[in-house]
Amino acid sequence: MNNSRRDFIKKLSGSSALMIGGASIAESYGKTFILQSEAKITANDTVRIALIGAGIIGHYDLGTALKVPGVELVAVCDLYDGRLIRAKEKWGNNIFTTRDYREILLRKDIDAVLVCTSDHWHDKISIDAMNAGKHVYCEKPMVHHIEEGQAVIDTQKKTGKVFQVGSQTASSVATAEARKYFEQGIIGDLTYVEVFRDRSDAKGAWQYTIPNDASPQTVDWDRYLGDAPKVPFDANRFFRWRNYKDYGTGLAGDLFVHNVTGLHSVTGAIGPNKIYSLAALNYWKDGRDAYDLITGIMQYPKTAKHPAFQFVTRVNQSDASGGINSTRYVGTEGVIEMGWTGFTVRHFKRPKAPGIGGYDSVESFPKAQQDELMKAYNELYSAEDKLWQKDPEIKFQAPDGYDDRLDHFINFFESIRTGKAVFEDATFGLRAAAPSLACNLSAQLQRPVNWDPIKMKVLPS
Repeated sequence: MNNSRRDFIKKLSGSSALMIGGASIAESYGKTFILQSEAKITANDTVRIALIGAGIIGHYDLGTALKVPGVELVAVCDLYDGRLIRAKEKWGNNIFTTRDYREILLRKDIDAVLVCTSDHWHDKISIDAMNAGKHVYCEKPMVHHIEEGQAVIDTQKKTGKVFQVGSQTASSVATAEARKYFEQGIIGDLTYVEVFRDRSDAKGAWQYTIPNDASPQTVDWDRYLGDAPKVPFDANRFFRWRNYKDYGTGLAGDLFVHNVTGLHSVTGAIGPNKIYSLAALNYWKDGRDAYDLITGIMQYPKTAKHPAFQFVTRVNQSDASGGINSTRYVGTEGVIEMGWTGFTVRHFKRPKAPGIGGYDSVESFPKAQQDELMKAYNELYSAEDKLWQKDPEIKFQAPDGYDDRLDHFINFFESIRTGKAVFEDATFGLRAAAPSLACNLSAQLQRPVNWDPIKMKVLPS
Protein backbone atom coordinates (compact mmCIF):
# COMPACT_ATOMS: atom_id res chain seq x y z
CA MET A 1 0.00 0.00 0.00
CA ASN A 2 1.53 3.32 -1.01
CA ASN A 3 1.83 6.22 1.41
CA SER A 4 -0.98 8.35 0.00
CA ARG A 5 -3.49 5.51 0.16
CA ARG A 6 -2.33 4.56 3.66
CA ASP A 7 -2.77 8.19 4.75
CA PHE A 8 -6.21 8.27 3.17
CA ILE A 9 -7.37 5.16 5.02
CA LYS A 10 -5.86 6.43 8.26
CA LYS A 11 -7.73 9.71 7.91
CA LEU A 12 -11.03 8.01 7.18
CA SER A 13 -10.90 5.08 9.56
CA GLY A 14 -12.38 7.16 12.37
CA SER A 15 -14.65 9.38 10.31
CA SER A 16 -18.33 8.85 10.99
CA ALA A 17 -19.14 10.73 7.80
CA LEU A 18 -17.33 8.10 5.77
CA MET A 19 -18.10 5.00 7.79
CA ILE A 20 -21.17 3.45 6.25
CA GLY A 21 -22.85 0.67 8.16
CA GLY A 22 -19.91 0.65 10.55
CA ALA A 23 -17.40 -0.23 7.83
CA SER A 24 -14.10 1.59 7.59
CA ILE A 25 -12.84 2.72 4.21
CA ALA A 26 -10.52 -0.29 4.04
CA GLU A 27 -13.58 -2.53 4.40
CA SER A 28 -15.62 -0.58 1.86
CA TYR A 29 -13.88 -1.65 -1.34
CA GLY A 30 -16.10 -3.75 -3.57
CA LYS A 31 -19.33 -2.60 -1.91
CA THR A 32 -22.28 -0.39 -2.82
CA PHE A 33 -23.68 2.10 -0.31
CA ILE A 34 -27.00 3.91 -0.32
CA LEU A 35 -26.67 7.63 0.31
CA GLN A 36 -29.07 9.47 2.59
CA SER A 37 -30.01 13.13 2.33
CA GLU A 38 -28.67 15.37 5.08
CA ALA A 39 -31.07 18.21 4.29
CA LYS A 40 -33.03 19.12 7.44
CA ILE A 41 -36.31 20.98 7.82
CA THR A 42 -36.90 23.11 10.91
CA ALA A 43 -40.24 24.13 12.40
CA ASN A 44 -42.68 24.88 9.60
CA ASP A 45 -42.60 28.66 9.62
CA THR A 46 -44.61 29.53 6.54
CA VAL A 47 -42.65 30.96 3.64
CA ARG A 48 -44.92 32.56 1.04
CA ILE A 49 -43.59 32.49 -2.47
CA ALA A 50 -44.32 33.71 -5.98
CA LEU A 51 -43.26 32.26 -9.31
CA ILE A 52 -41.96 34.65 -11.95
CA GLY A 53 -41.81 32.80 -15.26
CA ALA A 54 -44.21 29.85 -15.48
CA GLY A 55 -42.62 27.94 -18.34
CA ILE A 56 -40.97 24.52 -18.26
CA ILE A 57 -38.45 25.15 -15.49
CA GLY A 58 -40.94 27.29 -13.61
CA HIS A 59 -43.31 24.33 -13.35
CA TYR A 60 -40.50 22.00 -12.29
CA ASP A 61 -39.18 24.41 -9.68
CA LEU A 62 -42.52 25.42 -8.22
CA GLY A 63 -43.74 21.84 -8.09
CA THR A 64 -40.62 20.91 -6.13
CA ALA A 65 -40.70 23.96 -3.86
CA LEU A 66 -44.26 23.18 -2.81
CA LYS A 67 -43.13 19.76 -1.56
CA VAL A 68 -41.18 21.50 1.22
CA PRO A 69 -43.35 21.75 4.37
CA GLY A 70 -44.43 25.26 5.24
CA VAL A 71 -44.13 26.70 1.71
CA GLU A 72 -47.22 28.43 0.32
CA LEU A 73 -47.83 29.79 -3.19
CA VAL A 74 -49.30 33.28 -3.36
CA ALA A 75 -48.80 34.49 -6.93
CA VAL A 76 -47.65 33.62 -10.43
CA CYS A 77 -46.33 35.96 -13.12
CA ASP A 78 -45.93 35.15 -16.79
CA LEU A 79 -46.12 37.01 -20.08
CA TYR A 80 -48.28 34.43 -21.86
CA ASP A 81 -51.94 34.43 -20.84
CA GLY A 82 -52.27 30.67 -21.33
CA ARG A 83 -49.73 30.03 -18.60
CA LEU A 84 -51.65 32.23 -16.17
CA ILE A 85 -54.80 30.26 -16.92
CA ARG A 86 -52.88 27.02 -16.39
CA ALA A 87 -51.45 28.31 -13.11
CA LYS A 88 -54.92 28.70 -11.67
CA GLU A 89 -55.95 25.29 -13.01
CA LYS A 90 -52.93 23.65 -11.41
CA TRP A 91 -52.40 25.59 -8.20
CA GLY A 92 -55.80 27.07 -7.39
CA ASN A 93 -58.10 29.94 -8.37
CA ASN A 94 -57.15 31.85 -5.25
CA ILE A 95 -53.62 32.65 -6.41
CA PHE A 96 -52.85 36.10 -7.80
CA THR A 97 -51.71 36.20 -11.43
CA THR A 98 -50.16 39.01 -13.44
CA ARG A 99 -48.08 39.84 -16.48
CA ASP A 100 -46.09 42.45 -14.52
CA TYR A 101 -43.57 41.07 -12.00
CA ARG A 102 -43.43 44.48 -10.29
CA GLU A 103 -46.95 43.87 -8.96
CA ILE A 104 -45.62 40.80 -7.18
CA LEU A 105 -42.74 42.73 -5.64
CA LEU A 106 -45.17 45.28 -4.18
CA ARG A 107 -47.09 42.63 -2.27
CA LYS A 108 -46.33 42.42 1.46
CA ASP A 109 -47.58 38.83 1.73
CA ILE A 110 -44.74 37.42 -0.43
CA ASP A 111 -41.45 36.46 1.23
CA ALA A 112 -39.54 34.97 -1.71
CA VAL A 113 -39.67 34.69 -5.49
CA LEU A 114 -38.55 32.03 -7.94
CA VAL A 115 -37.04 33.68 -11.02
CA CYS A 116 -37.54 31.22 -13.88
CA THR A 117 -37.64 33.58 -16.84
CA SER A 118 -35.51 33.73 -19.96
CA ASP A 119 -31.87 34.41 -19.11
CA HIS A 120 -31.89 38.05 -20.17
CA TRP A 121 -34.25 38.94 -17.31
CA HIS A 122 -32.43 37.12 -14.50
CA ASP A 123 -30.27 39.94 -13.18
CA LYS A 124 -32.89 42.69 -13.46
CA ILE A 125 -35.68 40.81 -11.70
CA SER A 126 -33.35 39.38 -9.05
CA ILE A 127 -31.96 42.80 -8.17
CA ASP A 128 -35.40 44.39 -8.11
CA ALA A 129 -36.72 41.59 -5.91
CA MET A 130 -33.92 41.81 -3.35
CA ASN A 131 -34.28 45.59 -3.23
CA ALA A 132 -38.00 45.04 -2.57
CA GLY A 133 -37.16 42.86 0.42
CA LYS A 134 -37.73 39.47 -1.22
CA HIS A 135 -35.50 36.42 -1.00
CA VAL A 136 -34.61 35.06 -4.44
CA TYR A 137 -34.16 31.65 -5.98
CA CYS A 138 -32.80 32.43 -9.46
CA GLU A 139 -32.51 29.79 -12.13
CA LYS A 140 -29.12 29.26 -13.73
CA PRO A 141 -27.24 30.90 -15.28
CA MET A 142 -27.36 33.76 -12.82
CA VAL A 143 -26.77 36.35 -15.54
CA HIS A 144 -27.09 36.76 -19.30
CA HIS A 145 -23.75 38.58 -19.60
CA ILE A 146 -20.66 38.27 -17.40
CA GLU A 147 -20.53 41.98 -16.62
CA GLU A 148 -24.00 41.84 -15.01
CA GLY A 149 -22.83 39.59 -12.20
CA GLN A 150 -21.18 42.07 -9.86
CA ALA A 151 -24.39 44.09 -9.47
CA VAL A 152 -26.23 40.96 -8.30
CA ILE A 153 -23.44 40.22 -5.79
CA ASP A 154 -23.49 43.80 -4.53
CA THR A 155 -27.27 43.78 -4.13
CA GLN A 156 -27.22 40.53 -2.17
CA LYS A 157 -24.59 41.94 0.18
CA LYS A 158 -26.38 45.28 0.53
CA THR A 159 -29.84 43.86 1.21
CA GLY A 160 -28.82 40.79 3.19
CA LYS A 161 -31.52 38.77 1.44
CA VAL A 162 -31.11 35.07 0.74
CA PHE A 163 -30.13 34.52 -2.88
CA GLN A 164 -29.60 31.06 -4.33
CA VAL A 165 -28.84 30.04 -7.89
CA GLY A 166 -30.88 27.12 -9.18
CA SER A 167 -28.24 24.61 -10.16
CA GLN A 168 -29.22 21.74 -7.90
CA THR A 169 -26.00 19.79 -8.40
CA ALA A 170 -24.53 21.73 -5.48
CA SER A 171 -27.04 20.25 -3.03
CA SER A 172 -26.92 16.67 -4.29
CA VAL A 173 -26.08 13.98 -1.75
CA ALA A 174 -23.80 12.42 -4.37
CA THR A 175 -21.88 15.69 -4.74
CA ALA A 176 -21.53 16.05 -0.96
CA GLU A 177 -20.23 12.50 -0.54
CA ALA A 178 -17.88 12.73 -3.53
CA ARG A 179 -16.46 15.93 -2.03
CA LYS A 180 -15.56 14.05 1.19
CA TYR A 181 -13.66 11.41 -0.75
CA PHE A 182 -11.97 13.93 -3.00
CA GLU A 183 -10.81 16.07 -0.08
CA GLN A 184 -9.20 13.06 1.59
CA GLY A 185 -7.16 12.39 -1.54
CA ILE A 186 -8.44 9.01 -2.67
CA ILE A 187 -7.62 9.79 -6.31
CA GLY A 188 -4.29 11.45 -5.55
CA ASP A 189 -3.55 14.75 -7.26
CA LEU A 190 -6.31 15.92 -9.59
CA THR A 191 -5.03 16.27 -13.16
CA TYR A 192 -8.11 16.33 -15.37
CA VAL A 193 -11.90 16.63 -15.25
CA GLU A 194 -14.25 15.90 -18.13
CA VAL A 195 -18.01 16.35 -18.39
CA PHE A 196 -20.02 15.44 -21.50
CA ARG A 197 -23.77 16.03 -21.75
CA ASP A 198 -24.94 15.26 -25.27
CA ARG A 199 -28.50 15.15 -26.59
CA SER A 200 -30.22 13.67 -29.60
CA ASP A 201 -33.94 14.49 -29.42
CA ALA A 202 -35.87 17.58 -30.47
CA LYS A 203 -36.95 18.53 -26.95
CA GLY A 204 -33.33 18.31 -25.82
CA ALA A 205 -32.56 20.67 -28.67
CA TRP A 206 -35.18 23.16 -27.41
CA GLN A 207 -37.77 22.52 -30.12
CA TYR A 208 -40.53 23.11 -27.60
CA THR A 209 -44.23 23.03 -28.50
CA ILE A 210 -45.74 26.41 -29.36
CA PRO A 211 -49.41 26.99 -28.40
CA ASN A 212 -51.80 27.55 -31.27
CA ASP A 213 -53.05 30.85 -29.82
CA ALA A 214 -49.60 32.50 -29.63
CA SER A 215 -50.00 36.10 -30.79
CA PRO A 216 -49.27 39.70 -29.73
CA GLN A 217 -52.67 39.61 -27.98
CA THR A 218 -51.85 36.60 -25.76
CA VAL A 219 -48.14 37.39 -25.25
CA ASP A 220 -46.78 40.60 -23.71
CA TRP A 221 -44.10 40.88 -26.39
CA ASP A 222 -42.83 44.38 -25.65
CA ARG A 223 -42.34 43.58 -21.96
CA TYR A 224 -40.62 40.32 -22.87
CA LEU A 225 -38.03 42.03 -25.06
CA GLY A 226 -36.84 44.19 -22.17
CA ASP A 227 -33.31 45.33 -22.96
CA ALA A 228 -33.04 43.03 -25.99
CA PRO A 229 -33.15 44.47 -29.53
CA LYS A 230 -36.62 45.49 -30.67
CA VAL A 231 -37.98 43.07 -33.27
CA PRO A 232 -41.51 42.15 -34.44
CA PHE A 233 -43.41 39.43 -32.59
CA ASP A 234 -42.01 35.96 -33.20
CA ALA A 235 -43.51 33.01 -31.32
CA ASN A 236 -40.27 31.05 -31.76
CA ARG A 237 -38.28 33.72 -29.98
CA PHE A 238 -40.69 33.64 -27.04
CA PHE A 239 -41.44 29.95 -26.58
CA ARG A 240 -38.05 28.69 -27.84
CA TRP A 241 -35.98 31.50 -26.43
CA ARG A 242 -32.98 29.32 -25.59
CA ASN A 243 -32.23 29.18 -29.33
CA TYR A 244 -31.49 32.91 -29.52
CA LYS A 245 -28.56 34.82 -28.09
CA ASP A 246 -30.68 37.90 -27.41
CA TYR A 247 -32.60 36.07 -24.67
CA GLY A 248 -30.60 32.95 -23.76
CA THR A 249 -27.04 31.81 -23.23
CA GLY A 250 -27.07 28.69 -25.37
CA LEU A 251 -25.63 25.36 -24.40
CA ALA A 252 -22.91 26.98 -22.32
CA GLY A 253 -25.31 28.91 -20.11
CA ASP A 254 -27.89 26.15 -19.94
CA LEU A 255 -25.64 23.13 -19.31
CA PHE A 256 -21.98 24.09 -18.89
CA VAL A 257 -23.01 26.01 -15.79
CA HIS A 258 -24.26 22.74 -14.22
CA ASN A 259 -20.93 21.14 -15.06
CA VAL A 260 -18.89 23.95 -13.55
CA THR A 261 -21.15 24.02 -10.48
CA GLY A 262 -20.49 20.33 -9.88
CA LEU A 263 -16.77 20.79 -10.40
CA HIS A 264 -16.56 23.67 -7.93
CA SER A 265 -18.75 21.87 -5.40
CA VAL A 266 -16.64 18.69 -5.41
CA THR A 267 -13.16 20.22 -5.63
CA GLY A 268 -13.54 23.57 -3.88
CA ALA A 269 -12.09 25.30 -6.96
CA ILE A 270 -13.35 28.81 -7.71
CA GLY A 271 -12.61 29.04 -11.41
CA PRO A 272 -10.18 28.72 -14.30
CA ASN A 273 -7.71 31.33 -15.43
CA LYS A 274 -7.84 30.48 -19.15
CA ILE A 275 -10.81 29.39 -21.24
CA TYR A 276 -10.90 28.25 -24.84
CA SER A 277 -13.89 27.01 -26.79
CA LEU A 278 -14.93 25.79 -30.22
CA ALA A 279 -18.56 25.79 -31.31
CA ALA A 280 -20.72 25.14 -34.37
CA LEU A 281 -24.29 25.03 -35.62
CA ASN A 282 -24.41 21.70 -37.44
CA TYR A 283 -27.91 20.24 -37.52
CA TRP A 284 -30.64 22.49 -36.14
CA LYS A 285 -30.98 24.86 -39.09
CA ASP A 286 -34.30 26.26 -37.83
CA GLY A 287 -33.46 29.94 -37.63
CA ARG A 288 -31.65 29.78 -34.32
CA ASP A 289 -28.38 31.57 -33.74
CA ALA A 290 -27.27 29.53 -30.72
CA TYR A 291 -24.74 26.74 -31.27
CA ASP A 292 -25.85 23.11 -31.23
CA LEU A 293 -22.30 21.89 -30.46
CA ILE A 294 -19.82 23.50 -28.09
CA THR A 295 -16.63 22.21 -26.48
CA GLY A 296 -14.86 24.11 -23.74
CA ILE A 297 -11.33 23.63 -22.41
CA MET A 298 -10.40 25.40 -19.19
CA GLN A 299 -7.12 25.62 -17.30
CA TYR A 300 -7.51 25.74 -13.51
CA PRO A 301 -4.51 27.20 -11.71
CA LYS A 302 -2.66 25.66 -8.79
CA THR A 303 -4.05 26.64 -5.38
CA ALA A 304 -3.47 25.64 -1.78
CA LYS A 305 -6.26 23.06 -2.19
CA HIS A 306 -5.24 21.40 -5.44
CA PRO A 307 -2.60 21.38 -8.19
CA ALA A 308 -3.29 22.85 -11.60
CA PHE A 309 -5.65 20.75 -13.70
CA GLN A 310 -7.54 20.80 -16.99
CA PHE A 311 -11.31 20.77 -17.40
CA VAL A 312 -12.92 19.68 -20.68
CA THR A 313 -16.68 19.87 -21.22
CA ARG A 314 -18.95 19.36 -24.22
CA VAL A 315 -22.60 19.44 -25.20
CA ASN A 316 -23.72 18.22 -28.63
CA GLN A 317 -27.37 18.57 -29.64
CA SER A 318 -26.69 16.95 -33.01
CA ASP A 319 -25.62 13.61 -31.56
CA ALA A 320 -27.53 10.82 -33.36
CA SER A 321 -26.19 8.10 -31.05
CA GLY A 322 -28.71 8.74 -28.28
CA GLY A 323 -26.59 11.15 -26.25
CA ILE A 324 -24.03 10.63 -23.52
CA ASN A 325 -23.73 11.86 -19.95
CA SER A 326 -20.34 11.35 -18.35
CA THR A 327 -18.47 13.09 -15.51
CA ARG A 328 -14.99 11.95 -14.48
CA TYR A 329 -12.55 13.36 -11.92
CA VAL A 330 -9.19 11.87 -12.91
CA GLY A 331 -6.26 11.85 -10.51
CA THR A 332 -2.81 10.36 -10.27
CA GLU A 333 -4.11 7.46 -8.17
CA GLY A 334 -7.72 6.99 -9.11
CA VAL A 335 -10.94 8.21 -10.67
CA ILE A 336 -14.31 9.40 -9.37
CA GLU A 337 -17.02 8.79 -11.96
CA MET A 338 -20.21 10.72 -11.22
CA GLY A 339 -23.71 9.74 -12.28
CA TRP A 340 -27.00 11.59 -11.86
CA THR A 341 -27.60 10.34 -8.31
CA GLY A 342 -24.44 8.47 -7.38
CA PHE A 343 -20.80 7.86 -8.15
CA THR A 344 -18.11 5.19 -8.36
CA VAL A 345 -14.62 5.40 -6.88
CA ARG A 346 -11.82 3.51 -8.58
CA HIS A 347 -8.50 3.52 -6.73
CA PHE A 348 -5.25 2.03 -7.95
CA LYS A 349 -1.51 1.88 -7.31
CA ARG A 350 0.87 2.26 -10.21
CA PRO A 351 3.62 -0.36 -10.69
CA LYS A 352 6.84 0.48 -8.92
CA ALA A 353 8.73 -0.84 -11.93
CA PRO A 354 8.82 1.47 -14.95
CA GLY A 355 8.51 -1.39 -17.47
CA ILE A 356 10.87 -2.80 -20.06
CA GLY A 357 10.46 -4.63 -23.35
CA GLY A 358 7.40 -4.65 -25.53
CA TYR A 359 6.59 -1.16 -26.75
CA ASP A 360 9.91 0.24 -25.54
CA SER A 361 13.14 1.50 -27.05
CA VAL A 362 15.01 -1.55 -25.71
CA GLU A 363 13.68 -3.49 -28.70
CA SER A 364 15.90 -1.40 -30.96
CA PHE A 365 19.11 -2.29 -29.05
CA PRO A 366 21.51 -5.14 -29.87
CA LYS A 367 20.39 -8.53 -28.51
CA ALA A 368 23.26 -8.80 -26.04
CA GLN A 369 22.45 -5.40 -24.58
CA GLN A 370 18.75 -6.30 -24.36
CA ASP A 371 19.62 -9.41 -22.34
CA GLU A 372 21.90 -7.45 -20.02
CA LEU A 373 19.30 -4.77 -19.39
CA MET A 374 16.52 -7.32 -18.82
CA LYS A 375 18.62 -9.26 -16.31
CA ALA A 376 19.40 -6.10 -14.32
CA TYR A 377 15.74 -5.09 -14.45
CA ASN A 378 14.53 -8.43 -13.10
CA GLU A 379 17.09 -8.35 -10.29
CA LEU A 380 15.97 -4.86 -9.26
CA TYR A 381 12.18 -5.37 -9.40
CA SER A 382 10.05 -8.21 -8.08
CA ALA A 383 7.00 -9.62 -9.84
CA GLU A 384 4.80 -7.58 -7.48
CA ASP A 385 6.70 -4.40 -8.36
CA LYS A 386 5.64 -4.89 -11.98
CA LEU A 387 1.91 -5.13 -11.36
CA TRP A 388 -0.83 -2.53 -11.29
CA GLN A 389 -2.69 -2.87 -8.00
CA LYS A 390 -6.35 -1.98 -8.31
CA ASP A 391 -8.76 -1.92 -5.41
CA PRO A 392 -12.33 -3.09 -6.06
CA GLU A 393 -14.74 -0.28 -6.90
CA ILE A 394 -16.72 1.53 -4.22
CA LYS A 395 -20.19 2.57 -5.36
CA PHE A 396 -22.51 5.15 -3.86
CA GLN A 397 -26.10 5.55 -4.94
CA ALA A 398 -28.99 7.71 -3.78
CA PRO A 399 -32.20 5.79 -3.07
CA ASP A 400 -34.85 5.37 -5.76
CA GLY A 401 -36.90 8.52 -6.17
CA TYR A 402 -34.22 10.83 -4.74
CA ASP A 403 -34.53 14.41 -6.05
CA ASP A 404 -31.56 16.74 -5.70
CA ARG A 405 -33.80 19.62 -6.80
CA LEU A 406 -35.83 19.07 -3.60
CA ASP A 407 -32.70 19.15 -1.44
CA HIS A 408 -31.68 22.37 -3.16
CA PHE A 409 -35.01 23.99 -2.29
CA ILE A 410 -34.86 22.69 1.27
CA ASN A 411 -31.48 24.43 1.61
CA PHE A 412 -32.95 27.64 0.18
CA PHE A 413 -35.93 27.74 2.54
CA GLU A 414 -33.82 26.73 5.54
CA SER A 415 -31.55 29.67 4.79
CA ILE A 416 -34.59 31.94 4.88
CA ARG A 417 -35.82 30.41 8.16
CA THR A 418 -32.52 30.06 10.02
CA GLY A 419 -30.07 32.44 8.35
CA LYS A 420 -27.59 29.69 7.46
CA ALA A 421 -25.53 30.18 4.32
CA VAL A 422 -26.96 28.97 1.03
CA PHE A 423 -25.09 26.54 -1.20
CA GLU A 424 -25.01 28.80 -4.26
CA ASP A 425 -24.99 32.48 -3.41
CA ALA A 426 -24.40 35.23 -5.95
CA THR A 427 -20.61 34.93 -5.78
CA PHE A 428 -20.75 31.19 -6.37
CA GLY A 429 -23.31 31.84 -9.10
CA LEU A 430 -21.06 34.19 -11.01
CA ARG A 431 -18.04 31.92 -10.63
CA ALA A 432 -20.07 29.15 -12.25
CA ALA A 433 -21.77 31.28 -14.89
CA ALA A 434 -18.84 33.41 -16.03
CA PRO A 435 -16.50 30.61 -17.21
CA SER A 436 -19.48 29.03 -18.97
CA LEU A 437 -20.43 32.25 -20.72
CA ALA A 438 -16.78 32.87 -21.52
CA CYS A 439 -16.96 29.74 -23.68
CA ASN A 440 -19.49 31.53 -25.87
CA LEU A 441 -17.19 34.54 -25.99
CA SER A 442 -14.15 32.44 -26.87
CA ALA A 443 -16.01 30.67 -29.67
CA GLN A 444 -17.18 34.01 -31.03
CA LEU A 445 -13.73 35.63 -30.85
CA GLN A 446 -11.92 32.44 -31.89
CA ARG A 447 -9.29 32.91 -29.22
CA PRO A 448 -8.77 32.10 -25.53
CA VAL A 449 -10.34 34.22 -22.80
CA ASN A 450 -8.29 35.06 -19.72
CA TRP A 451 -10.26 35.08 -16.47
CA ASP A 452 -9.44 36.21 -12.94
CA PRO A 453 -11.33 33.74 -10.70
CA ILE A 454 -10.71 35.77 -7.55
CA LYS A 455 -11.74 39.22 -8.79
CA MET A 456 -14.24 37.61 -11.20
CA LYS A 457 -13.21 39.68 -14.22
CA VAL A 458 -12.26 39.06 -17.83
CA LEU A 459 -8.63 40.01 -18.31
CA PRO A 460 -7.00 41.49 -21.42
CA SER A 461 -5.73 38.82 -23.82
